[in-house]
Amino acid sequence: MTSYQFPEGFLWGAATAAYQIEGAAQEDGRKPSVWDVFSGIWGRTRNGDTGAVACDHYHRYNDDVKRMVELGIRHYRFSIAWPRVIPDGRGQVNEAGVDFYRRLVDCLLENGITPHATLFHWDSPQALEKRYGSWRSREMATDFADYATAVVERLGDRITHWMTLNEIVCFTHMGYGILTPQHAPGTRVLRGKDVWQTSHHALLAHGMGCQAIRAASPRPCAIALVDNPSITVPITESPEDIAAAQKAFHTCGTNGGIIFPALTGQYSPVYLEQLGRDAPTIQDGDLDIIHQPLDTLGLNIYTGTYVRAVDNARGYEFLDYPTGYPRLNMPWLWIVPEALYWGTRHVSQVLDKSDLPLLITENGCAAEDKLTAQGEILDSDRILYLRQYLKSVHRAVTEGYPLQGYFLWSLMDNFEWSWGYDRRFGLLYIDYRTQRRIPKSSFHWYAECIRQNRIA
Repeated sequence: MTSYQFPEGFLWGAATAAYQIEGAAQEDGRKPSVWDVFSGIWGRTRNGDTGAVACDHYHRYNDDVKRMVELGIRHYRFSIAWPRVIPDGRGQVNEAGVDFYRRLVDCLLENGITPHATLFHWDSPQALEKRYGSWRSREMATDFADYATAVVERLGDRITHWMTLNEIVCFTHMGYGILTPQHAPGTRVLRGKDVWQTSHHALLAHGMGCQAIRAASPRPCAIALVDNPSITVPITESPEDIAAAQKAFHTCGTNGGIIFPALTGQYSPVYLEQLGRDAPTIQDGDLDIIHQPLDTLGLNIYTGTYVRAVDNARGYEFLDYPTGYPRLNMPWLWIVPEALYWGTRHVSQVLDKSDLPLLITENGCAAEDKLTAQGEILDSDRILYLRQYLKSVHRAVTEGYPLQGYFLWSLMDNFEWSWGYDRRFGLLYIDYRTQRRIPKSSFHWYAECIRQNRIA
């Protein structure tokens, strides 16, 4: 039997995002993001929910950091709101907005918690959407780099772990579409090529952001991209199915057009052929800008896709989930614990990045959390999910893949984008009426994992 002990120095953390928890949407000079506008349109989010108040973290961060101390995490991943720092998207910096992050980071450091700051987690300034259509324009990359410079110049004395963009596919391919998109800004476009152009511009922003961070940082720092690749999992670990899963990694989801160019400097040729006329226009020099050296890659992984080897032109097929296959409280949240192992292995082997340090920057689940008569949340379903997924993390670490840490999503329940407050991912239950934080059973279980440095 294994004790599932992790090596000394393994990073245990938790993650959040600005628009999902901060609230204070109109305070201290902040102007609207695309999510403020999008969620303000009735029918775009569940129950018409918005992030205007969310978890009121802007005013309650001190208490939230105390909860982090109770949990035992030494690493906290959060995002910085572009429209709080540069309300018009470009130009004048709002120092009052920066001051909030100074206060937050100082509080973290005083409590022995290392800040990991994501510069962009979907909440782009509405002013840039109005000016040139946000990610539809190459200007967005330049404005993002200027924003990155402004933040790092002001906070780089406190923060040394930076992440550029979070989940490119979600704010491009889910924010722009031929049909009505589910995410902000919710823009309909005429062609698939127009959608792919938005993610290409986001990749440019990542590359230019890396350059800006390195130029502006007053101290040595680590830079990461955070991606949510679609993970191909072999249905059996036979040589044939493993080879099929590795081959299928190119064409699963948007992998070939996002994580491939970011890490290899080239769109997957197999994927470009599949895209055909929908492929983005790539200008000379773009791929050199996109392909920046990274200190770390962040992987957000919640589920996976089973693959097997078959005798067809591709040599593999994606398998549908059968009726009755278990999932948690999101339509896409099929329980595939092996995805964490195969995600790290594919980066090392398929993308040939065996020396690139990796972090699981998000993993967790929505569950149907209900308060008991005693005021508890006994979320044993979340514990079951997390325990199985952490076993795959442990396997990757013990087999020598460079996986250095795990950030659970999320520290607290929050605004779950188009699902509003209807889905709960947190270790802390939020009573949105009173803003009371209630630790769930999973909070105490995760605290024990951290205390023992093993899967409890």
